[in-house]
Amino acid sequence: DIEEFLELRYPGGEMYLAVGQAHGDVDALAVQREMIRRTIKEHLDKEKRLRPQGIKVLSLFFIDAVDRYRQYDADGNGVKGDYARIFEEEYKRAAKLPAFQSLFAELDLAHAAEDVHNGYFSIDKKGGWSDTAENNAGNRDNAERAYSLIMKDKEKLLAFDTPLKFIFSHSALKEGWDNPNVFQICTLREMGTERERRQTIGRGLRLCVDQDGQRVRGFEVNRLTVIATESYE
Repeated sequence: DIEEFLELRYPGGEMYLAVGQAHGDVDALAVQREMIRRTIKEHLDKEKRLRPQGIKVLSLFFIDAVDRYRQYDADGNGVKGDYARIFEEEYKRAAKLPAFQSLFAELDLAHAAEDVHNGYFSIDKKGGWSDTAENNAGNRDNAERAYSLIMKDKEKLLAFDTPLKFIFSHSALKEGWDNPNVFQICTLREMGTERERRQTIGRGLRLCVDQDGQRVRGFEVNRLTVIATESYE
């Protein structure tokens, strides 16, 4: 593999940056944080508008590496990765904004931030479960619940009393998975081909349904927002 470098020239010097390197005091995940923040804002704006019409809003994140969202320690306990941590920080921050007070008036936030996001990955099937400790059975139950809710039980996922509404995926949800109420797609990983970009956008191009499962028509309701970097054409 040829290593890629970016030549950076600035007053007083120049340097070469490898992929992932930053110059100066830049948070390596600053761009991803901004994308997550923007996705949450778009989501809550739509939720405010569509919830009164009985429409549950979902957002879908495509991530570049599973361990950036979830890891397992030596005992098989799930550990939050950077994206999960950043998501919860930004969600709690958004909850304090005056614009969204009506949405959050009845929610206990510390609890809510943990409950509104989840993902299902192959790592969860294998898990980090090396022994039969009780907590591992708990982890298995959690992974099984997440799998059922995200992959199988569309009606339950679309019900208001299910708090989950931000779904993190690596690739499993690209093909075959289909939910009509995906209103935001955030691509935290590079989408290599146009075909892949079309597939991911396809996850959000369905007519949404309300709490009775009835299709809701009209462009003013069915509008997909894609949060992506400038390489996503």
